[in-house]
Amino acid sequence: MDHGSGATASFWLTAPLPEYPALAENAEADVCVIGAGIAGLTTAYRLVREGRSVIVIDDGPVGGGETSRTTAHLSNAFDDRYHEVERLLGADISGAVADSHSTAIDCIEQIVDREGIDCDFRRVDGYLFLPPGGSKDELSKELEAAHRAGLNDVRLVDRPELSSADLGPALLFPRQAGMHPVKYLAGLAEAIDTQGGRICCRTRASEIEDGRPTRVHTGSGHTITAQATVVATNSPVNDRFVIHTKQAPYRTFVVGFKVAQGSMPRALYWDTLDPYHYVRIAGELDDRHDLLIAGGEDHKTGQKDDAELRFERLADWTRERFPVTGEPVYRWSGQVMEPVDALAFIGRNPGDEHVFIATGDSGQGITHGTIAGMLLCDLIVGRDNRWRDAYDPSRKSVKAITEFAKENINVAGQYAAWVTPGDISAIEDIPAGEGAVVRRHARKIAAYRDADGTVHTLDATCPHLGCVVAWNSTEKSWDCPCHGSRFDATGRVVNGPSIVDLSRMDLH
Repeated sequence: MDHGSGATASFWLTAPLPEYPALAENAEADVCVIGAGIAGLTTAYRLVREGRSVIVIDDGPVGGGETSRTTAHLSNAFDDRYHEVERLLGADISGAVADSHSTAIDCIEQIVDREGIDCDFRRVDGYLFLPPGGSKDELSKELEAAHRAGLNDVRLVDRPELSSADLGPALLFPRQAGMHPVKYLAGLAEAIDTQGGRICCRTRASEIEDGRPTRVHTGSGHTITAQATVVATNSPVNDRFVIHTKQAPYRTFVVGFKVAQGSMPRALYWDTLDPYHYVRIAGELDDRHDLLIAGGEDHKTGQKDDAELRFERLADWTRERFPVTGEPVYRWSGQVMEPVDALAFIGRNPGDEHVFIATGDSGQGITHGTIAGMLLCDLIVGRDNRWRDAYDPSRKSVKAITEFAKENINVAGQYAAWVTPGDISAIEDIPAGEGAVVRRHARKIAAYRDADGTVHTLDATCPHLGCVVAWNSTEKSWDCPCHGSRFDATGRVVNGPSIVDLSRMDLH
């Protein structure tokens, strides 16, 4: 379930996604990894280098999920801020966050060099700046917390170097990085394959059982037995409830503009708003232009359908600050999982002994996914890892109880959709290429009319925990407003936690 769909396409998908054959028989391995994104493939890569037999399965192609929709900021400038982590979890954990994200960037650089992966990896500076009217005290507080976390080379500057507008004072985070994520994953997959690992695309996990061994049942009826299983599907498809009360799904939006080559450094930029904006030069568009990509304008998944407005606001924000030209040449959205206490969940799935998860990546999926590869490999082979407690999925943070309550009250409120009218009164009113939820007696129906005029009717109940899905008119998908499951227009699941499709309904 680690792949995306929709009307928007990211810049990264100009590079082909590698395909591998589907699993066609029962299989056995030391470790089964579910999800061929950054977390899954990094875990598999490190395990095969340890001499473990590994099989990776994914419902889509390699990198076809949220990794292909990232803006690929490789950064130790933690997006939820070091002073906030310190407040919620303590100085030791804040130090582990800085250490782990810094080490993740180093790890990616080492893999690129070792495997000769041509993915435009480049070290760059990063700048955290204030919005108009922002207080410099915010930067001072974060600077002090970053230094306490061990990032002693972070410093305050009067303004980011060579920015087209005066962004004002900023924190400079040196030795950040950027790369082409799909090309990197393609190289990682090739390295896994070459070193004896096995990758199977178009293979859906339908049931995951803990035990000795673990068992992963697939939608095609085959079973994989393994001493350990790693669920790296952005949102865990093995967990019904626990982890999903501790994180929330958000849609985030990206626009890409032409910018004259040489008019800006290849730096990273972030502001301190919540939700924040993030900007970088992503690569060359032609012999005269680079591509600048800017992201932000987040909202809870399934709870808004106003992407056009968000793309427009994001484009206006970018034009005001950077020397872009014309209209956006790319635009897309992605999904991030926001943990209530800021940190990802990487380790043993709560209640399991041999099933491991990686989720809660927030806005830093590339470094979090790489941390997952290092940490999970150590746990599986029996080594200690200095970040284990920081990312433990079973951890509790008393100081995050307010955020925990807010997110779960929001989820509870979504069930009120069962007593509301539909989006429209009649299926006949749905135009071609669009969908809507329609009430039919006590049932809610998700109806989509395709380009040929054929209407596809589905049970609007998300199979995960029973929320009513909502139509996403930009991605042409059905999105669950409770825990972020997503389905294509005809009901096929494209993002967990649901592990099955929406049920078809015959209205006749």
